[in-house]
Amino acid sequence: MDAFRFEEGPTAGGAHRLGLVVLRSDETIEHDFRRLLPPEQSALLVSRVHSEDEVTEAALASMKNHMASAVKLFPSGVRFDVVGYGCTSGSAVIGADRVAELVRAGCETRHVTNPLSALVAACRTQEIKSLSILSPYVEPVSEHLRRVLADEGIETPVFGSFNIGVEGVVARITDRSIVEAAMALDRGPETDAIFLSCTNLQTLDVIPRLEQALGKPVLSSNAVLAWHMKSLAGLCPLS
Repeated sequence: MDAFRFEEGPTAGGAHRLGLVVLRSDETIEHDFRRLLPPEQSALLVSRVHSEDEVTEAALASMKNHMASAVKLFPSGVRFDVVGYGCTSGSAVIGADRVAELVRAGCETRHVTNPLSALVAACRTQEIKSLSILSPYVEPVSEHLRRVLADEGIETPVFGSFNIGVEGVVARITDRSIVEAAMALDRGPETDAIFLSCTNLQTLDVIPRLEQALGKPVLSSNAVLAWHMKSLAGLCPLS
């Protein structure tokens, strides 16, 4: 065998390190993040956390028992600029502070965020005080989300759902179904913006159409999470 000398340089993706904890059942967020994050400026490292197929409050809460071990599967020795936990409803049920504590128990990172914290940050940046929410899930799961937003001073007077209780169905909801539901849900000026909740929901292609039709901002879990992660990592302004 010939043994060769080698040089060591920077790893792929530039100087910024972003981590993403994805649900075992999520089939959408990684695809979206390839579109939303600049690969020439940042390296995105992904780990998966155990999650149940059935979407209930108890199932969402149980993810906290697997979070630290999932984060420990990131490459050892990597220091992250930011780690995102990719679950909107899970963030509401577990709580942002507890999510951050569990993530920091498994890796070294400057910042931790999640879709719910990112949504609050986006609303404050855009001076949004009320939201129409379209969720894929049964209503009890979304009530945590609405309560957290209320505590942050964001009203959610308009709410609609696809009433799904099994995660695997969410990633297959069509663009047409999302557009029709959002248009039926948000017919007037009652709210400042509409929020398409869930990281497993395919939303990126429908956002421009809905914004043009509704004349107001349309936010989604993956869009706000990617924006907040980029902002916290210094890749774009927090504004």
